[in-house]
Amino acid sequence: MATTTVTAEQLTEGSIVLVRGKLGFARLTRLIEGAELQASDARRAQNNMNPVGVPHTTATLTHADVLLKDPANPTLEERFVAERRYPSRKRPETGANYSIDSKGRNLPVIAIPDGNGKVVQDTSGQELAQGLDVTLVLRTYKPKKYNKRGLALEQIIVNEPVKYYAGNANADELAARGIVFVAPPQAVQAGQNIQAGEAAPVEAAGQVVDAGTGTVIDENGFALPAPAAMVPPAPPVADAAAAPPAQPQAETLEQKLARLEAENDALKDAGSAIGAATAPENPWSDASADKQPAGITFQS
Repeated sequence: MATTTVTAEQLTEGSIVLVRGKLGFARLTRLIEGAELQASDARRAQNNMNPVGVPHTTATLTHADVLLKDPANPTLEERFVAERRYPSRKRPETGANYSIDSKGRNLPVIAIPDGNGKVVQDTSGQELAQGLDVTLVLRTYKPKKYNKRGLALEQIIVNEPVKYYAGNANADELAARGIVFVAPPQAVQAGQNIQAGEAAPVEAAGQVVDAGTGTVIDENGFALPAPAAMVPPAPPVADAAAAPPAQPQAETLEQKLARLEAENDALKDAGSAIGAATAPENPWSDASADKQPAGITFQS
């Protein structure tokens, strides 16, 4: 790696840097995250590299050149990127390499030629083929809680007719033999073609299982029915009648007083003798005797 003279603290937020080269490796249409991120970080640690640690996209260019806006006066940001190109020890013929791990959940925009001298956004969702002539559009930003500036991969401009990654099969070789895909095939990870809740087909000795239908092909070439998926038995339903009776809750003092008052009011409304006015001591006297108040009274 070249001697660095520009540090990340010197960069200006929002600056744009263009880097052109051949696409060596890229993951642009979906994030590296989850178990894949853990495996990637483990490989980086084995190679004495710092782990990324967060979801990201990545791109590596070979024969990378920084496109200077003013060749006579390169910006600090352009110098910063140019100084971080490196030679490949395993493949020195690839010249200066440049790699970026763009952190965050935003995917970069991929722009492809429209045939009229302009570019349009590619929405196919397919990864670009290795060896394409591309230009990376980088933008500087300031991470939260850090004084250093970072670089984000904003766009990838394809400078030639687009080609897509087609796995291990050579699309041109297949086309020369009359095999043409309607759309470039995409790699499928093991287990992705098995629906949830279904048992994976089990291959016995000398048998082959068709991944699409589950049909078993024995050693003589005969097709056998697909093995039935094992359905786990439903858990037993508890018998409601066998449930123990609910235990009555203990009555608090406040609840007891409220209940007694309610019962007392109900008795008064029903005309019960309890709480009715008592007769005067002298029934022939016009003067009414002192009457007891209605309801249950507490004597001191």
